[in-house]
Amino acid sequence: MLKITVCIGSSCHIKGSRQVVEQLQYLIAKNDLGDKVELGGTFCMGKCQQGVCVTVNDSFHSVTPETVEEFFAKEVLAKV
Repeated sequence: MLKITVCIGSSCHIKGSRQVVEQLQYLIAKNDLGDKVELGGTFCMGKCQQGVCVTVNDSFHSVTPETVEEFFAKEVLAKV
């Protein structure tokens, strides 16, 4: 199972973490991956300048609402 964790701290929130979470929820459901992908939230990952901070298992990524679909295709769909 892939574990995706999205930072919901204040800096990432301002940069669109809520939209990132909502788009990831939608993409997981659309691709019927609820049993293969776990989506969670966390507070500050310490890389605020690179926000929205997202990890897939333990691999760090910087995602924006505009790059969620590309991120999902490359880092999630390609690995499940």
